[in-house]
Amino acid sequence: MTNLNTNKVIKSFFFVVLAAIALFALYIFIALNWSYSTGERAGFLQKVSNKGWICKTWEGELSLVAMPGAAPEKFLFTVRDEAVAQKITAAAGKRVTLNYEQHKGLPTTCFGDTDYFVTGVTEIE
Repeated sequence: MTNLNTNKVIKSFFFVVLAAIALFALYIFIALNWSYSTGERAGFLQKVSNKGWICKTWEGELSLVAMPGAAPEKFLFTVRDEAVAQKITAAAGKRVTLNYEQHKGLPTTCFGDTDYFVTGVTEIE
């Protein structure tokens, strides 16, 4: 009789662990595919780097200048798409417009250091 109870406890434990992993995976899928906000930012592309110890991500910095003589605001962003990262790297130092999506609630920095994921770039002449 004790063996039956032990087997039930072990099966229940594995079911709970499996359900928790499935829910966590579903949460990450939703957080990565549903955007909190979308928009565009224009400015001078100051920095783009591929960084991280285990999870390599493309991180960048856009300098937003509202008025001449005003202190520039920095827009920090992450790029997940390799093709977009290459376009952004080629545009370093130039004035650009970045299209982005904001994804809130990602559990780790393995997905990026920021909530802002750039989806496209356009150089401004």
